[in-house]
Amino acid sequence: MDDKRHKYDSAALKGLGFDEGLYSELLPSQIKEFAIARVVSVHKNRFIISDGGKECRAEMAGRLLFNTETVFDYPAVGDWILGDFHNSRTFAVIHSILPRKSLLKRKTPGDKVDFQLIAANIDTAFIMQSLDHNFNPRRLERYLVMVNESNICPVVLLSKSDLVDPAEAQSRMNEIRVLSPDLQIKAFSNTCPHSLDALKGLLITNKTYCLLGSSGVGKTTLLNNLIGQDMFKTKNVREKDGKGRHATTSRQLIKLPPGAMIIDTPGMRELGNFSVEKGLDETFSDIKALSEKCKFSDCTHSHENGCAVLAAVKNGDLPEERLQNYLKINKEAAYHEMSYIEKRHKDKQFAKFCKQVMKQKKYRR
Repeated sequence: MDDKRHKYDSAALKGLGFDEGLYSELLPSQIKEFAIARVVSVHKNRFIISDGGKECRAEMAGRLLFNTETVFDYPAVGDWILGDFHNSRTFAVIHSILPRKSLLKRKTPGDKVDFQLIAANIDTAFIMQSLDHNFNPRRLERYLVMVNESNICPVVLLSKSDLVDPAEAQSRMNEIRVLSPDLQIKAFSNTCPHSLDALKGLLITNKTYCLLGSSGVGKTTLLNNLIGQDMFKTKNVREKDGKGRHATTSRQLIKLPPGAMIIDTPGMRELGNFSVEKGLDETFSDIKALSEKCKFSDCTHSHENGCAVLAAVKNGDLPEERLQNYLKINKEAAYHEMSYIEKRHKDKQFAKFCKQVMKQKKYRR
């Protein structure tokens, strides 16, 4: 039996981070017919949603599934949806996805060229790196490109501050500030209550955060500390190469005691980006500013005379490694973008072919 009484509990929805401005996006008929809920977990094609009071499993409506053209048409963790509850609110059908204020995405791992949705409607992304041998400014830049492209505020968390000398920790924080002077950075240790309290002070009630970082940097341990209990399993870092193993295997939204929401994500070994022009410009704003002084408007910053970017590298004003990382990400993004456009064209051609075949079959009957 359908549960058609959709009385919105504004307080419960707000507790999940609902922005009441989204009501203006809805038609009166939608408000009357459907319930508002948030996707709190995604594992392959399985969804768990919550209306602020109860969680239940959900699936996409046939019409919604039929009209999907790209991965962006599928629900992601953090999405707000309109749905129908059934069987005493133990099961739901997702009919549509409400407009997203932010969407975190990356290239799918491996050779396949497509987008992979990570999470939606995030206010702040905590990018975690450890201060030990896993510290990697170039990888941090890749995360920043992804986050800045998504209109999400980035905050860098540097874990394992207890394993390095304070002077070394400060040196690495300064290295990041040179790359991005306005970036908020916090060093902490999962074994130090005082530094953990400082991190908890960053969390704002009803706001949504996500936790990004490679395996082994301490994301799951931090999440358990923020929750106040060992809810999630942790895995040790391998001694032979210092790399971690995935403790998190799916994305899920968790409500923290202060009233903030946080989305945990599996560790990312691959950080391929494309369609990230805005993210590149924001992350490498220094290179963007320098490029405007280049002699040629189409300067590649690799060999040209009159290149202001290369001059800055030569003068020591711009790290060579930062420029090379910028060029590498830019080249990868352009290649993946071209491949994605070709893929979309082939997909459309195939869809058109299928429609023609179905049309011919219809006429033969």
